[in-house]
Amino acid sequence: MRTEQLRIDGERIDPGAWLEVTQPYDGAVCGQVAAGDGEHAAAAVTAAAQALAEGPPPQHRRAGVLEAARDLVHERRDALAALIAAEAGKPLRAALSEVSRCADTLTFAAVEARRLTGTMVPYDGSTGGHGKLGFTLRRPAGVAVAITPFNFPLNLVAHKVAPAFAAGCPVVLKPASATPLTAYAFAELLADAGMPAGFLHVVTGSSTVLGPALTARDEVAVISFTGSAEVGHALVRDNPGKRVLTELGNTTPVVVDASADVEAAARKIAMTGYAHAGQSCISVQRVLAHTAVHDHLCERLAARVERLTVGDPSLERTDVGPLITAAERDRVAAWIAAAVTAGATALTGGDVNDDGTLQPAVVDQVPTDVRLWTDEVFGPVVGVRAVADLDEAIALANDSRYGLQAGIFTGDLEAALTAAHQLRFGGVMVNESPTFRADQQPYGGLRDSGNTREGPAWAIDDYLEETVVAIQR
Repeated sequence: MRTEQLRIDGERIDPGAWLEVTQPYDGAVCGQVAAGDGEHAAAAVTAAAQALAEGPPPQHRRAGVLEAARDLVHERRDALAALIAAEAGKPLRAALSEVSRCADTLTFAAVEARRLTGTMVPYDGSTGGHGKLGFTLRRPAGVAVAITPFNFPLNLVAHKVAPAFAAGCPVVLKPASATPLTAYAFAELLADAGMPAGFLHVVTGSSTVLGPALTARDEVAVISFTGSAEVGHALVRDNPGKRVLTELGNTTPVVVDASADVEAAARKIAMTGYAHAGQSCISVQRVLAHTAVHDHLCERLAARVERLTVGDPSLERTDVGPLITAAERDRVAAWIAAAVTAGATALTGGDVNDDGTLQPAVVDQVPTDVRLWTDEVFGPVVGVRAVADLDEAIALANDSRYGLQAGIFTGDLEAALTAAHQLRFGGVMVNESPTFRADQQPYGGLRDSGNTREGPAWAIDDYLEETVVAIQR
């Protein structure tokens, strides 16, 4: 059991109030974290601003810290994965994968820190610019506030903290209340790697208290948020003049056309629609299968889903663990039942098991006006609909307020290119699940899925400001 105090300016702060962290699988207490308030939020932002005023470490040192942190992530791999499995309920194999991805994220951020530079301005290209030497300087934009979700408590923290530090920005981190222990372990790791105390502060407590107390501060220049569309849009609306970076939800669609390798599609969907109990923004949720392959796909998908091992996330054999809370489990079960009442057919799953987990479900012919289709389900269920052709599949996929990632399985190059051009999403995966994400890619969406691109090479731009310099020769 871990006990974590607030981390502000290198100091451990005990505010006298505590929050328990429980394991989603069995409800056992796995730790406690300090519950900070508005004064602690203000102190963290003030300390971050002071660190920036004193100047960030040089680029080579920032890169060195990130590289040292990567090495420590590898060294502490098993402990970090066990912590993720405990507080997030993520199956151990998936938790180990998240740790490996975090190391990649740190590596790519270190690369960006080393190659960070401005550009030359071709003043001689115009008559008025003749005789001038021009270039740009790229400098840290200011204090960044990072607000992270429960589902990737290590790697999504890294995707905010690492590029911000590569740019030279100090960060105040508010991790999800359900999974704060991993964030504290990561902060400790970064400190051990040599990150200056003023460049990462961790505050935990009530989101309704800490969120506004952090984001409203004048010293804050960048707010990076991953979570619901409603909260993300509110942050943008309430913080004019600041860079508010949002990575939000999705109702992830995948098209399976008549020429697809049905077995490969079923295998990929069964792997990625149910990982971490479907609690990912890009977990497969909506499958649009051509009538020629629909029945075969449903048969193969249901058979594969029935073979998934459901239960204790601490066991390496487990494929699907619990949802983050019993309330979330009951919500997902209710959405499945409502879809069936509206005319869908549950091919498998949807029941609550004796250990409190939700049995992974495949639901066929889901009506397009029920929440299982229109809203982000964030649970271990995949809905299927038969479609007559590619045009219908693309139209139904695009018929969503979300636009994060989509996918298509096809043996037809023309169909693949058509989907890539016409699917209105931030990413389109071909013969791969739309749940696929590499940490060096530009990751982000359109519409209610957000307004930014993560991946260190793209994210670093959000933490920089640029100044043009002209020198008369």
